[in-house]
Amino acid sequence: MKLGIVGLPNVGKSTLFNAITNAGAESANYPFCTIDPNIGIVPVPDERLKKLGELYHSKKVTPAVIEFVDIAGLVKGASKGEGLGNQFLSNIREVDAIVHVVRCFEDTNVVHVDGSIDPLRDIETINLELIFSDIEILERRIAKTSKAARMDKEQARELDLQERMKAHLESGKLAKSFETDDEDELAWLAEYNLLTYKPVIFAANVGEEDLADDGANNAGVQAVRKFAAENGSEVFVICAQIEQEIAELDDDEKAMFLEDLGLKESGLEKLIAASYRLLGLMSFLTSGEDETRAWTIKVGTKAPQAAGKIHSDFERGFIKAEVINYQDLLDQGSIAAAKEKGLVRIEGKEYVVQDGDVILFRFNV
Repeated sequence: MKLGIVGLPNVGKSTLFNAITNAGAESANYPFCTIDPNIGIVPVPDERLKKLGELYHSKKVTPAVIEFVDIAGLVKGASKGEGLGNQFLSNIREVDAIVHVVRCFEDTNVVHVDGSIDPLRDIETINLELIFSDIEILERRIAKTSKAARMDKEQARELDLQERMKAHLESGKLAKSFETDDEDELAWLAEYNLLTYKPVIFAANVGEEDLADDGANNAGVQAVRKFAAENGSEVFVICAQIEQEIAELDDDEKAMFLEDLGLKESGLEKLIAASYRLLGLMSFLTSGEDETRAWTIKVGTKAPQAAGKIHSDFERGFIKAEVINYQDLLDQGSIAAAKEKGLVRIEGKEYVVQDGDVILFRFNV
């Protein structure tokens, strides 16, 4: 999974990226200090892995990972090449979802590119740039499809979709609010890789004083929550500055620090949970003496396709899957004890894998 972190200059975007990846992207109080997209690979925190690894005395414990891309600050006019706009827009096209950091804190020491704090204006600025960029992409596609559409009915159908989508964008709406039930049209839309078609998670960046009540008394956060609800997006409250402090602590110190702040989880954990929900993802587990590992799949994935995440041979030669719920395995203390109790199930090709399943695949190639 690849997430692009975006936001206007000086909203706390690089600070947040540094904190969650410990990658040390240069963070300075001026626009465009992030010129090359910084990439960080972050392990997905999962308590289940540690416990299973201990149960099996695994030599290696491998978590699922998320790739974060910190993309250069965006300003009005990016789609026309202002600031570092075009570079920004090409980097963002490659991600599965967009994490949009929105500034909801006041601080006279950190200048806002527009001179005042207004989260919805900031969201609109970035959305407009993304819309303009999507219109340009569609215009190029329309020019190409128009020629073929004269002789080909299928191309004529696609041209009709492209023109309807262009009109939709020109009215200031995001591509993801475009409505169609036609399967061909949905497949075409997925191919276009439009920026405003991507899922969005808003990170409402607040001061420390707004963390404990999850931004309940912050008007900016409430405005972002309302906007996110209307647009089918996720939102979570974070304090990038605090995340940076958390990143420098070990696990025990981190737990105490969070408790002192009245928090149950870090911003990174909130972000990962939000991205899994938004993208419809979950993890299944494999465990043994050599390795205990988490594998990320789409909710609704069947056993052979889950096996294919490990190796294509597993999917091609799939015979059956031996499945047990992670908690049942821990409660029994060993796979042998679990089998005696009848808790290990044999599942076939139609089995839909569940979050927290511990699976042993049987295959023959």
